[in-house]
Amino acid sequence: MERASAVMTAKPNVGSLGYALFLAINAASVWGGVFPFLPMEFQTHEIAFWFFLTQSLVFSASYAASTVGSYFFPGPTRAFLVKAVSGPYFAGWCCLIAAIYLDGWALPLITVGGAFLGLGSAGFYMLWQRLFASEDADTGNHDLLLGTAWGAVLYYALYLIPQAVTAFLIPLVFLPLFALCVTLRSREIDLDQPMFEDVPREHPQVYRRVLLDHWRSALCVGALGFCAGIMRAVAVADPQVGSLVNMLSMAGMLVAAVAMMAVWRSKNLRLSITAAYRVVFPFLITSLLALPLLSQEYARWLAAILFAVYSAAIMLMMMQCAQTSRDRGINPVFIYGYFGAIVYALHGIGFIGGTFAEEASLMGVAPLAVVALVAIWALGVMQFVGTGGFSGALGPRGEAEAIELVALGPRRDPSPTQAAPSGDATPLPSGAASPEGEPIDLIAVQAELVRERYRLSAREAEVMELIARGHSVARIAEMLVVSENTIRTHSKRIYAKLDIHKKQELVDLLATFGDAQA
Repeated sequence: MERASAVMTAKPNVGSLGYALFLAINAASVWGGVFPFLPMEFQTHEIAFWFFLTQSLVFSASYAASTVGSYFFPGPTRAFLVKAVSGPYFAGWCCLIAAIYLDGWALPLITVGGAFLGLGSAGFYMLWQRLFASEDADTGNHDLLLGTAWGAVLYYALYLIPQAVTAFLIPLVFLPLFALCVTLRSREIDLDQPMFEDVPREHPQVYRRVLLDHWRSALCVGALGFCAGIMRAVAVADPQVGSLVNMLSMAGMLVAAVAMMAVWRSKNLRLSITAAYRVVFPFLITSLLALPLLSQEYARWLAAILFAVYSAAIMLMMMQCAQTSRDRGINPVFIYGYFGAIVYALHGIGFIGGTFAEEASLMGVAPLAVVALVAIWALGVMQFVGTGGFSGALGPRGEAEAIELVALGPRRDPSPTQAAPSGDATPLPSGAASPEGEPIDLIAVQAELVRERYRLSAREAEVMELIARGHSVARIAEMLVVSENTIRTHSKRIYAKLDIHKKQELVDLLATFGDAQA
């Protein structure tokens, strides 16, 4: 409890401030359809379109390549290759600056610059993700939230610097600063954790399980990215929209980060990306449906609000990926690359689709109406796929959704093997029962009390309970579909938090919580 209190009251450290500076600078690269710190007369529709197109394609391709590379060649991902990602980022900004002064070469330079910035930006995001995932849950989430909040503040502070100077300061001063922050913070992390030592091809079932468990979450964030991409196409066509998108998307990040930290101080948080998306989906569809019916001012604010929501979803995505990496002991580059490849590919598809839809006029339908129709159709398809598609619609449903029809013919009694109860619950003390008369699983109750008292994560509590039930490391790894090394690491963390050293002490500790409730 003391450590948690220290984390929540800690000042920004090198990691969180470096991430904040990176977010602020990265938002200056056509985040909302304009370059906030480059001359407006330079930012033609053609320049902005080709820059973002190449940036988006390379950005999403970098995530996909990282996922494949971390699976087949995990060795390079164990090192923080700061110089390797700083080079493309620096080259991209140099191309942007050169394009301002070389009119005849502006389009080729801006296209190459977009590719370099897409590659460098993806690389830096990977570095920050590995850093946050390598920290314990409290510290990693705190640094991510704090860095996100300060990123918005620093972005607004950039407007205080003369525009002519800012473009040169980014590659010459700010880039070296946040690259140095990554380097310094990476020297403090423990590279002996399972996530860094993991060899994915030795246990492919773990990685298959991760992909199956998280594709819906990735699709939900991707659906928001698709809508943001469509509205980015509107922003590229109208610099006023782009400026508003930039400002409000950073404000959305600030509000989301501060709100989460404030709530986290006083109560437990259990967030679900898919559940949050189900809440947002009706509003998303309705807002897009109103797009062709309301004024151009509505389109500007809708673009800005969608980007604000999308920015908050990206923050949750990073938290989800970091937790998955810690809980399952898998390479953080793999899971973050998997999410990113889906999310940013859909974002790019939305941008391309929105660009063509905005230029089109089908059977007399206005361009904004075409944009809205394309967006709603695509969202409906993604929602259908995300809820299981045809297999989900035609397959078995949950108890609450099922319409039960009892057979009209004679009912056959189940065989003894069918009627036998399943499960490996520990026998319960005689007389232990709930108010409804159902037997109480005492170990589960004790484990939950210990979890609340010592602030264990959900996965740590799950491992602790299985250890208390007498399962071996190999059996627990098989049940949870993780490597044995991951279970050993969880066990060490559990024992450290509980201040015990062996299994019998764990059993005795659980028993004391049972006695306290007796």
